[in-house]
Amino acid sequence: MTDSPPGRRPLLLKLGAVLLGLLVALVLVVAFFPWDLLREPVNRYVTERTGRKFEITRRLDVRPGLRIATVELDGVEFANPGWAREPYLLRAERAEFDISYWRLLAGQLVLPRLQLSSPAIGLQIEDDGRRTWALGKDTADKGSVPTIGRVQIDGGSLDFLAPHQQLDLRAEFTYDNGQGEMPLRYAIKGRLHGQPLAAEGRTGDVLQLTAKGASPFPIEIDLRAGTAHLRAHGTVAELAGFDGLDAEVDMRGQNLGNLYPVLGVALPQTPPYAIKGNLRKQGELWELRRLTGRLGLSDIAGDMQFDKGQKVPHLGGALRSRVLDMDDLGPLIGLAPTLRSAHAVEGVAAPPTLSQTRGARPDRARKVLPDAPLDFERLRAMNADVKYLAERIDNVRELPLDKGSVQVTLKDGVLTLDPLDLGVASGQVAGRIRIDATQNPADIRAALDVRRMQLDRLIPKVEKLKTSLGRLDGRIQLSGRGNSVAGWLGGASGDVAAMSGRGQFSNLLLEVFGLDGGEIIKFLLKGDRDVTLRCAAVAFDVDKGVMRGRQLMLDTSDTVFNGTGEISLANETMDIVIRARPKDKSILALRTPLLIRGSFASPKVGVEAAPLVARGAAALALGAINPLLALAATIETGPGEDADCQDVLAQAKRPASREAASGATKARKQPPPAADGASR
Repeated sequence: MTDSPPGRRPLLLKLGAVLLGLLVALVLVVAFFPWDLLREPVNRYVTERTGRKFEITRRLDVRPGLRIATVELDGVEFANPGWAREPYLLRAERAEFDISYWRLLAGQLVLPRLQLSSPAIGLQIEDDGRRTWALGKDTADKGSVPTIGRVQIDGGSLDFLAPHQQLDLRAEFTYDNGQGEMPLRYAIKGRLHGQPLAAEGRTGDVLQLTAKGASPFPIEIDLRAGTAHLRAHGTVAELAGFDGLDAEVDMRGQNLGNLYPVLGVALPQTPPYAIKGNLRKQGELWELRRLTGRLGLSDIAGDMQFDKGQKVPHLGGALRSRVLDMDDLGPLIGLAPTLRSAHAVEGVAAPPTLSQTRGARPDRARKVLPDAPLDFERLRAMNADVKYLAERIDNVRELPLDKGSVQVTLKDGVLTLDPLDLGVASGQVAGRIRIDATQNPADIRAALDVRRMQLDRLIPKVEKLKTSLGRLDGRIQLSGRGNSVAGWLGGASGDVAAMSGRGQFSNLLLEVFGLDGGEIIKFLLKGDRDVTLRCAAVAFDVDKGVMRGRQLMLDTSDTVFNGTGEISLANETMDIVIRARPKDKSILALRTPLLIRGSFASPKVGVEAAPLVARGAAALALGAINPLLALAATIETGPGEDADCQDVLAQAKRPASREAASGATKARKQPPPAADGASR
């Protein structure tokens, strides 16, 4: 490299000295510039650019840096758009913020730090996207919203209104240095979805709104919204989106389903709940880990995840109960909780109970089948894949459930319980239930198989009944459309059947059912004995909500019972006649058909009067001639014959009508999956 000629060196040195002098002069000018002279020009400029009044009321000062300048405003007022409820977006005694030069030159307003003293902040967002904190004239322009990092507030208040979200809140802030790492205390009051909301808590004096990768700051909250109560304490890195949240939470309330408007998560309808766990959030993924607690009388534990980053939000997880109480399942199918379940969780006001919703007095015209409509919006709001296991089921009353498990899948508005596996009476009920909520009314299908259930556990205990009745197998295959359980069953078609082979049970019970006085007396004097159950079948063809008995038969070595009749699931009424045909001779027999009639809410079990009246009249007539002849009217000659069990069971295994067969086939059929995003 050639050295500069000696004559040029003084010139370069002089030029460098001049440039350095200019730079020093510029720095001095900037450092000592009377920035407050620009206060009025700045006021006019911001007002013109935003279309609303901006004023620095007392003093403006700037402390320049290499990449960021610190701006100090002594007294500031910034008006809201005319459509907003609050007149000011911001009024503060003092404001100080850092601003990035280079991002500002690129058209981006980035404030890495904002400090406010005694601010009054008015925020509002409308359904059309307008927001008061958009600083351009077009308040729906998301590009005009500034990016704010750390916020430090010394007292003040904040008003927030979102009418389309039914959210109206006012928060008050106080600052106390004596509160350690959480000196900023807040109190919030307002309404959310028509319900009162109140919260209080503490946090650090520096809040991270959108500072990526910043150290988390502590936060505490005690919140009540409607009947729900939330306590949480932990840390969060970004307040705007709760990114980096890591908190221990305690939630209580009347019904998890009520949280849908707040959380956007389609949780099931439940009895009162109390659950705890560790809540975390990274990006769009929320996780509730180590969940424990109660749903009514049942315990619950497991882990859940909710991913809002997918095209359709997704809920996943695995839950289990050591003990599931049957009283807690009513809300799942649209029933109010029972008295026991409604009062099971301490600190939660009991919701209306099943007895209260049905009234204090029995109503014979009331409906028993749940008629609460399905919420289509919730079923379409997200996808889900959740597994649930109940290790033991208590309080089962007449239905001896032992345990159960189910895989719940919600995909594009189609809810599937598959596999559904219940332990019942030492046997099993297994299959699937599918609800397609993309159709209206919903397409609902149930295909369940009954396997190896023990009859002695299914029939309520009778004092003289002390031996096994054999094993029960069967199925429920129903398909139809409806927007509730009652609506679906009222129009469903398919097949319902239960069958049993050989077994043993008490003959005394048969004689009571058959009104055989002579046999009862004999067994009471000589002792009960067992009879053989040859076979039994209860099978119905279901056609548009009407169950017609195609095979109602119980055959023993003592008596054959045959039934006829139908059950209306739409009207919730029944009309069944059971006739007993004994296989032996007996006196004092008043054999007459057994009638099962009435509504599901008020069933009536009785006997057909005409045969009893006829036998009574005959006994009176013969007794007038000779008292001993009156017994002749009660003599049973025993016309009953063994049933063809093979034929009986064969008929019970297949629907007889075309409508029932078609409905059963549809219930078993698995529709092909729809393409992603396609509507069924």
